[in-house]
Amino acid sequence: MTLLTLAALGGCTRQAHRPPCPQGALCLVYGNGAEPLSLDPAHVDGVWELTIVDQLIVGLTDRDAGGHPIPGMATSWDVSPDKLTWTFHLRDAKWSDGTPVTADDFVYGIRRVLDPKTASYSAFILLPFLKNAAEVNAGKLPLTAAGVEAPDPHTVVIHLSHPWPWLAANAADRVMWPVPRHVVEKWGEQWTRPGHYVGNGPYTLVSWRLGDMVVLRKNPLYFDAPHVCFTQVDFTPSPDPISNERSERSGDLDVSTTVQSNRLGFLRQSGMADYVHVAPEFGVTYLAFNLKDPALKDVRVRQALSMAIDRDFITQKLLRAGQRSAVGFVPPGLDGYPQGPHFYWAAWSFAQRQAEARRLLAAAGYGPGHPLHIVVKHRNSSDPSLFLLAVQSDWAQVGVNAELQPNDVQVAYQEYEIHDFQVGDAGWISDNPLNYLDLARSDTGGQNYGEYDNPAYDAELDAALDSADPTARTAHLERAEAILLADMPVAPLYYIASRNLVNPHVLGWRDNPIDVHVASALCHLPGSASPAAGAAAS
Repeated sequence: MTLLTLAALGGCTRQAHRPPCPQGALCLVYGNGAEPLSLDPAHVDGVWELTIVDQLIVGLTDRDAGGHPIPGMATSWDVSPDKLTWTFHLRDAKWSDGTPVTADDFVYGIRRVLDPKTASYSAFILLPFLKNAAEVNAGKLPLTAAGVEAPDPHTVVIHLSHPWPWLAANAADRVMWPVPRHVVEKWGEQWTRPGHYVGNGPYTLVSWRLGDMVVLRKNPLYFDAPHVCFTQVDFTPSPDPISNERSERSGDLDVSTTVQSNRLGFLRQSGMADYVHVAPEFGVTYLAFNLKDPALKDVRVRQALSMAIDRDFITQKLLRAGQRSAVGFVPPGLDGYPQGPHFYWAAWSFAQRQAEARRLLAAAGYGPGHPLHIVVKHRNSSDPSLFLLAVQSDWAQVGVNAELQPNDVQVAYQEYEIHDFQVGDAGWISDNPLNYLDLARSDTGGQNYGEYDNPAYDAELDAALDSADPTARTAHLERAEAILLADMPVAPLYYIASRNLVNPHVLGWRDNPIDVHVASALCHLPGSASPAAGAAAS
């Protein structure tokens, strides 16, 4: 996508039951984990929300089944010789209410994300590359100063402050999606309700029942509607992995994104090997430290807490689903950034690290007579609930008392964004190295959960943006990440792997490194006895 916040999932724990499918329709039931808090592009942050809105709105570009950018609303684009101006040429397309999609809809959508009144936590994604975006978002310049314009209804021009090789991918992201001004101005914050929602994607919003499901139906006005296979897609909140396994076996779910890592071996051996999809993914799971907390202001404490964690035990003994122990923050293998720096203690044995952790804690004033007490707020999905018990045990071995406080994933991220936590577990998915490091910029806002602020770090990121030479840009990114690892405002734990259960009758599912799967690219195996084919509603 895009950048993306990681989809670890929370919510209710009931088993899903397949909803009725309209007569003659072909329906897909998608176990999507958590309950969405919003379907507004300016306010969706989690993968569980983006998975839904990806079906409702299409940007200048889109993603193919492999996760690569392809033409979306734009059929083509041109880049100026200095790489600072991108011109996108739009196809003829309509919103789901029949109103034409125009270049002004893209200008409105981007300005709306940047508008300080919108208070979008995702605005920081635009700041590194869109001309004047930072000043607009800070209220120092008017919205019209942002580097986006519509010279005519079929042309969107993006002006950059720096060359940005990842713009084609960003153009598929929520921060650059079009928004129907005529609908937002009519309904205000209620524009995302069923009956009001207007999109330009392959599906339209039919219903959204809290705690139940979000129902989408094929959009006949979508520009590629003849190639959309499923008539209806039902997104159900399904955070309990064991219940999801039963629902997959019974046919009540076609897809489940909530899969418990340490059960994959069992699933492969119990007749569901054809359902299991596991693949390397660009993403990191980490702990965020609130640097405003008195105990965590001391970098020695943060380094001690990080080095005391046995990451290999978590990845190889507990999770066992292709996760790799993190030795830095940015996952390896990203375009333009194959491998960043490592922790200075990455090659030490676990015993060496725990001994040094005890020494650092003692130097910071903590020990048997004055133990450090930590409260960890975390997502109550299956993997964090498992590996944080190991973290708690590792910390106990160096004299740290950790209390675990689980929250539904939506609640957890909301509290991180308003900095209401001491230590929190989180994750991030992106195929852009700068997008990871921007999370810790001083001006990022809510997504900088721990409110890290280091001018030297910001300066390296600025220098990376100013570097036209890819080698120089990479060098600045490496120096920035080295500063981050020395200051340790976050403790990277592991690089993630995507895990999904997909019924074999669903065709078109392709594992990819950003784990993006648009329902319009999926279809149904002809002749399958699956319950996906609609019968009369009961």
